[in-house]
Amino acid sequence: MTFVDQAADHVEAIRERGLSVTGPFGDFTVQAPAFTPGEVRGTWPLVLLCTKAQDTRAAAGALAPHLDPDGVVVSVQNGLNTLTLDEVLGPERVLGSFVNFGADYLEPGVVLYGGRGAVVVGEPSGGLSARSAQVHALLRAFEPEAVHTPNIMGYLWSKLGYGALLFATALTNDSIADALARPEDRDTYTELGREVMRVALAHGVTPEAFNGFDPSAFLPQASRAQAQASLDELVAFNRRSAKTHSGIWRDLAVRRRRTEVDSQLGWVVHFGALHGVPTPLTTRLVALIHDIEEGRRPLDRANLAELGQARTPAGEGA
Repeated sequence: MTFVDQAADHVEAIRERGLSVTGPFGDFTVQAPAFTPGEVRGTWPLVLLCTKAQDTRAAAGALAPHLDPDGVVVSVQNGLNTLTLDEVLGPERVLGSFVNFGADYLEPGVVLYGGRGAVVVGEPSGGLSARSAQVHALLRAFEPEAVHTPNIMGYLWSKLGYGALLFATALTNDSIADALARPEDRDTYTELGREVMRVALAHGVTPEAFNGFDPSAFLPQASRAQAQASLDELVAFNRRSAKTHSGIWRDLAVRRRRTEVDSQLGWVVHFGALHGVPTPLTTRLVALIHDIEEGRRPLDRANLAELGQARTPAGEGA
């Protein structure tokens, strides 16, 4: 195992002390070589790509010379990054994965493992393969209930649906669970989920359920009660995690850097336009996140109320 990270202080800390993992499951330290991208030499048969989604293209170009001729890159990221990796590396060298466990970078050389969650791997084009089975076996060493799926894109689109909800919670300083539990904002969350699922269906994707997010509860024929039940499950799931706030909130409130909003929800808006599916709430959410990134508005519950005003009459009655 070899770590590669562009944060030089993080790399130096791992070299000196190892990578420390802390959290409710116990504390331990992993010793492994660590390099910045410019220092890397050699090739590897398997690369787990864990960058922010907006860095995918640049990271793929940088790692390409370090991939064995028959090697594979696994996108362990949020969003539809296999589409970008296909362009840079070719689909024969790309696998998709979906993860939903709670984790945070705390300081150089220290990360939080805050709560278990879904871990899934599969071929982006569908079906099962020997190479995806090998990666699945490897991932089970971390998460014994890891899933080997023929429908990884279904999981990734569902994560976009859940991700839309998380971006909405990050408009405030509330925890994920507290934000999702607030009754006055639930119709907004419901319509956000419905927008993403409508686009997924138009794109020919069958969404998959995970960790309380039930995509069927956000489909056009689903009732409001079904969406409420799924939101209740998401609240319960997040209450069990030591990671109280999303990485999106952390990017906005703590690290003061740009989020993955364009590289995640931008795909929803893009494919919505392609298939003629309106996405007014998602589009407005992207704009609100940009306002916070640029310092034009603070984190505040009023942002959620403003987001709710973008709901269409059709969306409110669905």
